[in-house]
Amino acid sequence: MSQEVDSSSPQTRINEEVEASKGPKIRVLSFSLLCITVLIVCGFGTRLYLKEELSIIYAILSVFFSINILICWWEACLFWQRTRVENRTSYWHERRVQTGKLPHVEFFATKIPLKQAFSSKTWADVWATYAQYDPSFADRRTYGFNVDIANGFVSLLPTLFLYATFTAPIVPAYVAGIVGLMLCWQWTYMTSVYWISFFVAKRHQSVPKRDLYLYIFGTNAPWLLCPLLGLFVSIRLIVDGNYSILG
Repeated sequence: MSQEVDSSSPQTRINEEVEASKGPKIRVLSFSLLCITVLIVCGFGTRLYLKEELSIIYAILSVFFSINILICWWEACLFWQRTRVENRTSYWHERRVQTGKLPHVEFFATKIPLKQAFSSKTWADVWATYAQYDPSFADRRTYGFNVDIANGFVSLLPTLFLYATFTAPIVPAYVAGIVGLMLCWQWTYMTSVYWISFFVAKRHQSVPKRDLYLYIFGTNAPWLLCPLLGLFVSIRLIVDGNYSILG
């Protein structure tokens, strides 16, 4: 038997306020893709202007850095709105029981006022919906919760630095290589331990295999595969002493 969401609950009132808000609106997914696209275009455009070509290695890392910059903002929101994430996790669970809709699909398809797209409260729902697959993101005592917060605050500046110097070299190649080694090894290690912690805690037992492969492995795989490429590139930057590996 389905359960009904209390129409007087704070979570429901928040959703009703969003729906009733006036002014221009944009879908959450559209805004996210727009942010990533702007970052990618800036990098690609600058690279083409300077080099008149794009290598596949540069393109992959550029796209990855662009995505990670947005993710860092989301992870900062996880810290700033940690109590809200816990509350919204319960809301989305009840919402799924009531409607049968997938929480993350419904969230990213939601139209929000443009001004709310820049609010940390809005992006708490990224984690509240992901917590339907991994409850650790609604529990501030867990590894998954804290490692993502750490990535948000620690890796933002190094990501911006590498993105800038890979696009238009601003420091000697060996300097970029050293920073790249530290950052990419951090991502490789953190992602590996996250997956291990997920299985050691036996959270996989409550997740359907399809969701396990799509949302636990699929959404986190770029933070293992791209950093492995980044490690190779960083080593070449140090050994070669130039940026030729990037084209």
